[in-house]
Amino acid sequence: MTDKRSIRVTVRGSFDNLTADQKAELLAAGPDHADILAVQYTEQGHLTYDLAARPFFTFRFGAQVTDEKDIPKVTAQAEAKAAAWMTERGYGFKRITSQTVDMSEVPLGPRGRRQQ
Repeated sequence: MTDKRSIRVTVRGSFDNLTADQKAELLAAGPDHADILAVQYTEQGHLTYDLAARPFFTFRFGAQVTDEKDIPKVTAQAEAKAAAWMTERGYGFKRITSQTVDMSEVPLGPRGRRQQ
């Protein structure tokens, strides 16, 4: 039996060279993407931004892997998905970075240890 590892990839970047129409479109959709309390890590990615405050965006991706060697591939795929989402909509972007966390490596806090 193989254990699956839950992987979370956070991809960050900056909007770049947006037109006035693109800014207006993103600002209009902003309330759907500004609630950081509703953050989810999903296979297709969950986008958050607050363009009125700053020109940055964050995608959060979740994936399952069976082999630790697959983690870099999952990270690269998440970055590619974020870039593709932006490109498909014609939004300029720059400075894509990512952070990957293998949830099996995250230590449990006191509450989690009590529940085991």
